[in-house]
Amino acid sequence: MGNKALNCIALTLVIIGAVNWGLVGFFNFNLVSLILGNMTWLSRIIYALVGICGIYLLTFYNFIGNSSNA
Repeated sequence: MGNKALNCIALTLVIIGAVNWGLVGFFNFNLVSLILGNMTWLSRIIYALVGICGIYLLTFYNFIGNSSNA
């Protein structure tokens, strides 16, 4: 499945993004903005990285059903 470290980093960033969106949806609380500021260059980089990782993780659908363990 490719580079295991890249997969773990991408998955971790997407999970962080999902938790942040959950906080926004349930409590109107943006953790990234709290920690890094509202749309600072650093927070924009984090949002961009989460988006890129989400797009990268779409490739994981290629591996569903292709497992030799099933």
